[in-house]
Amino acid sequence: MQPQPLTGDDPQPTRAAALLPEGYDTVETTVRAVLRDVLGLSADRVAGFTATTPLFGALPELDSMAVAGVLTEIEDRLGILIEDDEVDGEMLETFGALVEFAANKALV
Repeated sequence: MQPQPLTGDDPQPTRAAALLPEGYDTVETTVRAVLRDVLGLSADRVAGFTATTPLFGALPELDSMAVAGVLTEIEDRLGILIEDDEVDGEMLETFGALVEFAANKALV
C-alpha cells in the first residue's frame, strides 16, 4: 500500500509530518524566500531544494560575503537573533540544516 499525500483532511498525518513543530513550514518557506531574494536564485531552483541539497561550497552565489546577508535577512524575517558563535559550517552545509537551525531559533 502506497502512503497517501498529507492533506488537511487526513485523520492521522504521517509520522514524519507529525514530528515537525507547528510553524516549521513557515520557517522553511521563509528560508527559501531569503535564499531566492538575497542570492538572486530563481523561484524554481529554490523550490527544488530538499533537506539534503548542499548550500555553502556548492552554490557559487553563497560565498562568505553572502552568508552575512542571508543570516541577517533570516534574522529580520523570523524575528530572531543569530549569535556569531552559532554560525558554523554545519548549519550552512545543507538546506535542511539551515532550516532546522532557523526553526530551532524561531519556534521556541
